[in-house]
Amino acid sequence: MSRVVTAAEGSGGEDTARFLEEVLLPLVPPELRSALGGGGLDRLDDGAWIRVGDTYIVLTMDSHTVKPLEFPGGSLGKLAACGTINDLVVMGARPVAVMDALLVEEGTPYDDVKRVLRDFTEILRSFSISLIGGDTKVMPRGSLDKIVISTVGIGVAKRVIDDSPRPGDKIIVTGPVAEHGATILAAQLGMLDSAKGLRSDVKPLLPSLMPVIERFGEAIHAARDATRGGLAAVLNEWCKKCGLEAVIERSAVPVRDEVRSFLEVLGIDPMQVACEGVAVLSVDPSAADEVVKELRALGESSATIIGEVVEPESPALRGRVVVVTEIGGRVLLEARGLNLPRIC
Repeated sequence: MSRVVTAAEGSGGEDTARFLEEVLLPLVPPELRSALGGGGLDRLDDGAWIRVGDTYIVLTMDSHTVKPLEFPGGSLGKLAACGTINDLVVMGARPVAVMDALLVEEGTPYDDVKRVLRDFTEILRSFSISLIGGDTKVMPRGSLDKIVISTVGIGVAKRVIDDSPRPGDKIIVTGPVAEHGATILAAQLGMLDSAKGLRSDVKPLLPSLMPVIERFGEAIHAARDATRGGLAAVLNEWCKKCGLEAVIERSAVPVRDEVRSFLEVLGIDPMQVACEGVAVLSVDPSAADEVVKELRALGESSATIIGEVVEPESPALRGRVVVVTEIGGRVLLEARGLNLPRIC
């Protein structure tokens, strides 16, 4: 029987990586995976970049789809704007412009489209980010679930953060994890009324993270927003890329009580669940405490060091993530991701 694509390939974890390695990458010769002295498919980061003189033009592209369109803490429009901004910021770029493609299912109420686009443009306007063009398509009824927004984000940087964690680096998260994924899961299961206090963390990281990146410069060796696949996906991608090991203290990972309680009932590890307003940083140990201090001063009150990057204790741990549990045990953290359709 012929293989088919499943929801797992969109989870942001190992299934997504395998899908790209099997389906896309073999079709693109290595010499065509980047352009103009920059980086792109050769790195599989949040975006790509090209060099123009002494400046880097950073590009990111994403498709945003979520069910329901509006949820506690945000909407598809806010998600699309923040996701685009954050993908640029974690690469060290200041966002300057966005293009969008809007796909709408025939029969969708005008008011739904207006609310989504209002939220989208309000975020861009608040940071003086230009919307410079795009496209609109209407799909036949039943061929699309309401609305999909695809975006191209454009930013400028003097230095691109090309994720390269180093031994000794401290791993920092900027805020509590799993907020967005838990909220969307509860909404899709019809459990928002019983799961009190759940609210997506979707927000732009530009005001809190960009000043830190500009101040600490080369001390930040890697940065990523922990969206699909959550914290686990980010750490596993980094470790596989650099051939090192990450050791995480589970008790240090910030998780709000409401989120932890909801996910525990379902047997889900918060580190596997999507965030939409949290970044993960790999920072030189000499600067890590100051980075946390600055993040907290800029409003990220839960920013904290959760572990470090180390040389593997054995060949079997090369490229792996180890979690030290609350009772001192050590377990491997895989990048499984939360297998939900229409989450971000």
